[in-house]
Amino acid sequence: MIGSLFFIFNRLVEIVFLIPIIGMLAYFIDGYLKANIITPVYILVLFIVSTIAVFWCFDTLIRHSTTKRSAAFVSFVDLLFFGAFIAGVYQLRFIATADCAHWRGGSAWVSISSDGIHGGRTGLSLDVNKSCAMLKSCFALGIMEVVFFFWTSFWALWIYRQSSDVVVKETTVRRRSHSSRRGHGHRRHSSSGRRSQYVV
Repeated sequence: MIGSLFFIFNRLVEIVFLIPIIGMLAYFIDGYLKANIITPVYILVLFIVSTIAVFWCFDTLIRHSTTKRSAAFVSFVDLLFFGAFIAGVYQLRFIATADCAHWRGGSAWVSISSDGIHGGRTGLSLDVNKSCAMLKSCFALGIMEVVFFFWTSFWALWIYRQSSDVVVKETTVRRRSHSSRRGHGHRRHSSSGRRSQYVV
């Protein structure tokens, strides 16, 4: 029961963090398509993995009773996604050291525009490169998904072990009750046979 609750909660968290990754990377893919340029591998890998992963998460949540029965398979697939997200994050690793924002002295006004957020009374302004910030966010969320899928794989394995323990206990209880019934029947038969011998 506890394993199932943690599994469902972690699945919901995975979905919540996968949707922004898909949205931001779809923005880049749309831009490359409109410019008639081939989309880079570092965007495509993480986008494809995230899209397939969100469908997998929804499927295992909707069919949770089936997930319990095939928890070992779910754990294995989650480990595959764990590896796939590592590959996606590895492709995007160059953005980890990128400086998306640089400070400079400037105006004392606040403006939110397409080229950045310019800040106020301190006399400093911050220009944020939108593309760099979005890729860095996808990189960070991808690392979080690596951890989340490893965690759900663990909980699925936990559910599988608990369900297999329950099945083993049920079969042993049934075997004991069946053998005890046979033993009582045999004793009754033998005792009735003895009584008939003494009567004759």
